[in-house]
Amino acid sequence: MKRELRIIPGLLLLAVFLSYHCTTIASEDRVDLWPNIEPFQTDHLKVSEIHSVYYELCGSLRGKPVFVLHGGPGGMCYPYMRRFFNPERFLIVLHDQRGCGKSTPFAELRENTTQHLVEDIEKLRQHLNLDKIILFGGSWGTTLALAYGETYPDHVSGMVLRGVFTATKEEMDHYYYGGVSTFFPETYDRLKATLPDQDMTISPQTLFELIQKGDWEQRKKYSTAWWNYEGKISRVEAIDEDAEKLWAQSDTLKYLIFDLALIENYYMANKCFLEEGQLLTNTDKIRKIPITIVNGRYDMICPPINAYRLHNMLPKSRLIVAEMAGHSMSQKPIAKALLKAMVAFE
Repeated sequence: MKRELRIIPGLLLLAVFLSYHCTTIASEDRVDLWPNIEPFQTDHLKVSEIHSVYYELCGSLRGKPVFVLHGGPGGMCYPYMRRFFNPERFLIVLHDQRGCGKSTPFAELRENTTQHLVEDIEKLRQHLNLDKIILFGGSWGTTLALAYGETYPDHVSGMVLRGVFTATKEEMDHYYYGGVSTFFPETYDRLKATLPDQDMTISPQTLFELIQKGDWEQRKKYSTAWWNYEGKISRVEAIDEDAEKLWAQSDTLKYLIFDLALIENYYMANKCFLEEGQLLTNTDKIRKIPITIVNGRYDMICPPINAYRLHNMLPKSRLIVAEMAGHSMSQKPIAKALLKAMVAFE
């Protein structure tokens, strides 16, 4: 409980850091994002005996509701994400998933599965007394959007998916077992060099166990190594991340770096709690939903083949491959495509 009390007030620090970083890139590239706005309502929704989910409402109470689904698993929502929607036309709903950001308890793994997260979206929709919602998801957020849409298709009016991840074995193998290493061999080797035994294979199971167990210094070592790995491969012309410096800045940042590494590898070690190919097998349930898919041409985390396959299974979908872009939503071609996609839903 003491850790939660220290973390929650300080989450603004990371939000400001992420927002500044992303907004600076966008403004330099002259991407006309919508102006910065503040929530008109923030609250926590108790979704189980253990978990309470933080949510915030922005924009117009009478606007079309759009649910923003953050990445990870283990990420969080931050102010930059509010700026892809016309605040006069949309009711913008952001929430931190179980164990993430301002949701409580922090970094909690009990009752934390994809199915639980899907039901949390549904509980939040009902709590807000909304009918149909637009799902706006990036990376892991696309996985969650597809899982929710295939469970509750009658409550979805549209989707915008950025950096598609359908949680197949092929996608996870690419990420952990060598696909990325063909493009970032030195980055992959740096991650591998942190393992206690060089004969060990980089796998979600191994990383999850190393991050979960041991003293705080060991957790720091593997959490920062994972943060650096993801950060380097997330965008075109990315600089080398230095999570050590972020870790030293505040308790808030160190706990959030730990949270992302812990929850992400926990989900991947459990195959995201989905059957192999489940999301692609069940696309018939969302065939009638208007869907725009945006993927960076050089996305190393979620290669465009994932988006292409999904697009071919959804006759009402539109695929935009953003040239000269990787995974991050703040890159100019990605940001422009997302803004355009949301204008179509106005």
